[in-house]
Amino acid sequence: MSEGTIVQGTMVRGTILAVDDEPDILVALEDLFEDQYRVLTTTRPAEALEILRADRDIAVILSDQRMPGMTGDALLAEVRSFHEAQAILLTGYADITAVIAALNRGGIIGYVTKPWDPALLRGTVRNALERHSLGRDLATERALLLGLLDHSQDAISFKDANARFVRLNARKAALLGQDVAACIGHRESEFPGERAVASALADKAAIRAGVVGDSLTAEGPVGAERWTHVIRVPIRDGNGAVAHLATIERDVSEQKSLEARLRQSDKMQALGTLAGGIAHDFNNLLTAILGSLELAVPRVQDQPRVQRLIENARGAAERGASLTKRLLSFSRTHDLQARATDVNGLLDGMSDLFGSSLGGLVTVRLALAAGLSPAQVDPDQLELAILNLCINARDAMPEGGTITISTAILRIEDDPDAEAGDYVAVTVADAGAGIPPEILRRVCEPFFTTKAVGQGTGLGLAMVFGLVQQSKGRLRIESEVGRGTRVELALPLAASAEPPESVPVGAAQAAARPASILVVDDDAEVRHVTASFLHDFGYSETEAADGPSALALMERGRFDLVVADLAMPGMTGVELAAAVKSRFSDLPVLILTGHAEAMPIPDDLPVLAKPFKSSDLASRISSLLDAPEDSGRT
Repeated sequence: MSEGTIVQGTMVRGTILAVDDEPDILVALEDLFEDQYRVLTTTRPAEALEILRADRDIAVILSDQRMPGMTGDALLAEVRSFHEAQAILLTGYADITAVIAALNRGGIIGYVTKPWDPALLRGTVRNALERHSLGRDLATERALLLGLLDHSQDAISFKDANARFVRLNARKAALLGQDVAACIGHRESEFPGERAVASALADKAAIRAGVVGDSLTAEGPVGAERWTHVIRVPIRDGNGAVAHLATIERDVSEQKSLEARLRQSDKMQALGTLAGGIAHDFNNLLTAILGSLELAVPRVQDQPRVQRLIENARGAAERGASLTKRLLSFSRTHDLQARATDVNGLLDGMSDLFGSSLGGLVTVRLALAAGLSPAQVDPDQLELAILNLCINARDAMPEGGTITISTAILRIEDDPDAEAGDYVAVTVADAGAGIPPEILRRVCEPFFTTKAVGQGTGLGLAMVFGLVQQSKGRLRIESEVGRGTRVELALPLAASAEPPESVPVGAAQAAARPASILVVDDDAEVRHVTASFLHDFGYSETEAADGPSALALMERGRFDLVVADLAMPGMTGVELAAAVKSRFSDLPVLILTGHAEAMPIPDDLPVLAKPFKSSDLASRISSLLDAPEDSGRT
């Protein structure tokens, strides 16, 4: 039995408006209901309308039929246009015509004759109050549902047990290519598209199983999929049977993209660390190999056949050093070191790299413009960018084909992406599968890839785009499905190319002056090669396998210079240099490293990268020994 509404735990009494032209009747109604309800009264229908317009909480109207100026059925008909109160007609006459009019026009839920039976009238009012409360609850739920349907970014629908739409929002209808009205009463499988068929099958399974379930689906071309997360909620009736199914479909493409980027970023960070470690170990090996070959050349001057073998080995080792350098450039995260670069020469020098990286199914053809001006670009990063483009081109031609790399001078005018002027254009073209337009728009996004899991980083074109932007150039990609892709890098011109270094193998490097040098390296082969170079230069060399041994030797003897490896167990080269500076402040230290990014190195500490040529080592030692400070220890 309900006589009010519970609001925040407090019972709020229902409000009744009694309208009758006889004051005594109103007094009697007040006496009957005031102990349970809030009762408002008026003898004039016009005033009743004013009260109703001012008070939206009135739940029940008790109205006499015959009143001066306006009959009860007319009053209730007007009320029905702006108020949701339940209406009961009071009449002293058995006027069935008035009752029918009140039912049709005023929406009364019943009528009571005068004189009334108090119990009957109480029961009628109680029922009216319950109907009003239920109506308000339903209206609230309807408003909430409509608000959810109309304003949700998700596609929401409600279906009956036969999977026919009973409610859905415009977003869901749009996914089916329809408006809302066209979908009501129809099954999703009646609309075209693979998505609709798959969804209909999932709906049937959810209704049959009767449990809440979710699924993740993707549609669209690889690399540009739209991912949808669908939740299906069976709704049971009073008997426990599934009567309806609610579906909520959310576009999670951006979330999936971010998750993929995070996973790829973690993999790339781990791969970069691995690349740096591998490069460090290889550089140590190559230092020993190249150094040993350089030391061997003077000893076989009279054996041309052996010299040729040594030259072959040296060339292979230097190609290995070049590959290791590229591996390190992959693992680094530093700013570009742009300088004047001979692009044609760089491409000519990549022939071995193309052969080892691209496999035997593709051929690289160079079409290089004669007399090409140098470009202002980081050569290591340009080399990596071109390799990435060639790998993409190879993957677009799984049956094999030709990759054409061409250079030219390009004049750019009226382009918002680049300043007007002449540029060095590097173009990589293939005759592969091509790129669909919807994917072409995204190819430069970081971590975006159309390759299978484990087969692509999603960083290739993003890295190329970043290189061109930071170099103040321009990137253009043209592609047609089935016809191939053409990628053009426009790089700014530089004043002149840097002359290549040319030092004869085995050339002797005389010591600038006599000096005693301590060589510290945990790798015995590298330590021996370095010490042998110093001996051939004319210096006095001493070897130590680690930092503590080196410090012990410095306590017992005099040295003019320390040459130390960076990465050593127990005490690093940087830590050794700090200890040397604190004990022997005037003793210079030269750091040798195969991976300078392995740990922070102070800016004032000189560094020589492995593998190095004897001429590089001689030059650095000479400059350190000739420094203004007294380099000896007394």
